Amino acid sequence: MAFPSDLEIARGALLKPLEDVAAEMGIGPHLLEPYGEQVMKVKLAAIEELANRPVAKYVVVTAITPTPLGEGKTTTTVGLGQGLHRIGKQATVTIRQPSMGPTFGIKGGAAGGGYSQVVPMEVLNLHLTGDMHAVTAAHNLLSAMIDNHLYQGNALGIDQHNITWRRVLDVNDRALRNIIVGLGNRGDGVPRQTGFDITAASEVMATLALTSSLADLRARLSRIVIGYTSGGTPVTAEQLTAAGSMAVMLRDAIKPNLMQTLENTPVLVHTGPFGNIATGNSSVIADLIAIHGGDYLITEAGFGADMGAERFFNIKCRTSGLVPNAAVVVATVRALKAHSGKYRIVAGRPLPEDLLAENPDDVIAGAANLRKQIENVRVHGVPAVVAINAFPTDHASEHQAIREIAAEMGARSAVCTHFADGGAGAVELAEAVAEAADEPSHYQPLYPLSASLREKIETVATKVYGAAKVEYSADASKQLDTYEKAGFGNLPVCIAKTNLSISSDPSLKGAPTGWTLPVREVRASVGAGFVYPICGEIRTMPGLGSSPAATRIDLDDDGLIVGLS
Repeated sequence: MAFPSDLEIARGALLKPLEDVAAEMGIGPHLLEPYGEQVMKVKLAAIEELANRPVAKYVVVTAITPTPLGEGKTTTTVGLGQGLHRIGKQATVTIRQPSMGPTFGIKGGAAGGGYSQVVPMEVLNLHLTGDMHAVTAAHNLLSAMIDNHLYQGNALGIDQHNITWRRVLDVNDRALRNIIVGLGNRGDGVPRQTGFDITAASEVMATLALTSSLADLRARLSRIVIGYTSGGTPVTAEQLTAAGSMAVMLRDAIKPNLMQTLENTPVLVHTGPFGNIATGNSSVIADLIAIHGGDYLITEAGFGADMGAERFFNIKCRTSGLVPNAAVVVATVRALKAHSGKYRIVAGRPLPEDLLAENPDDVIAGAANLRKQIENVRVHGVPAVVAINAFPTDHASEHQAIREIAAEMGARSAVCTHFADGGAGAVELAEAVAEAADEPSHYQPLYPLSASLREKIETVATKVYGAAKVEYSADASKQLDTYEKAGFGNLPVCIAKTNLSISSDPSLKGAPTGWTLPVREVRASVGAGFVYPICGEIRTMPGLGSSPAATRIDLDDDGLIVGLS
């Protein structure tokens, strides 16, 4: 019998009333705002009301460097939350909201998978409560205010060739990467070149993810830098008198969305910052609520430990003030075999047949990546647990090889079958995480905020990525000097690079050393509160493939969604 689809499994879920799910976290009905029958928003007053409750153990789920298929990090996050319930612990899960670009593109949805999902999965993957659209609207309002300011005479003296603020859309559309606006008659605006990014790449999204209150959001929006005058002075959203209206548009989007897993574990879904140029983590506000919602708070960080987890430790935890107790590093046989350099995995194509054959030696050959990612967790003072996300094509000898690698690194490990078995398949992982989280946490950020921007970049490059040195283009050097002079030097750094390698070269597998990190450009997300150097070619507006998921998603004769995965 064929294994049921994620959508079929999700539709068979026995959901609890969300009031009951919230009650498990200590959240009363007066703190809830219903959005339909299966989603509720949680009011920000919950932060203060829950503040005197015990603090949960804080666990981040990260991974080895993934293949283009992903290694099941969200599924493991959900499965771990369910597994903790199976061993008598109360857990809450916090994850990002999926972007509809990948949902209708090649990646599909991001609600977990199999019997470790957040439900209803179609609601989560399609609009949810409209937060993505609120971010899109707030971002594009500022874009419109910029062009209107130019049209109305440009009293601020904005250099139209040095405007860094673009437009956004939650759709994969490569044709919008570079555009010219203002064409037509004189009344149609000032012609200039600009472009679109996907909404998840918006600084407004990153700002919403890192804010701690409505007042803090308003202040952060005011600090957004949209460009510079001809003399090099930053111009802000506040100077354009746009920040207040942007905050109004985000007044509901700032509230986390309450959902549940297939086994009724509470889940807060909130914000979806891009994992390449932003933090790749769900919101600080969701965590400030959930940290008082039970015994464990399980959150997820995007891509590998060199990316999402590094930003979790050095940006998100600095902002929230929360101290992590343990980290889960998700590993798969297929990804470690890929890191041997012998196999090429392409999204949308079948896995190479040789990769599926039993070969623990190939797993060992790719082990450098797992070792380095465990090290990247432990350099922040946090114990690591390796979650071996098992696939039906794996072999016991290959799982044993991963266990031995983890043990060599001083990390616990567990084989997980949560995709097929739900929480029951994550019991071993839950027990290992509980043990690790009981160890003393020696968490500390990798660098002090007082260090220069160059020192911060070089610290991450050498200690986390394994680079030998950093080289800056002339433009990047000039930009760093400008940001230091403008007072942005005390911000953390969020290095934008490929997610397909620990290095900046996507073709380099394993854990390469002796290479040089090339910084070609540096941008400042002053509202969000970080500076992001750009290393290599980073696409902030994805394109659709030759057979996108959009060609398969439809409505059946009964009006039900089909083809969503």
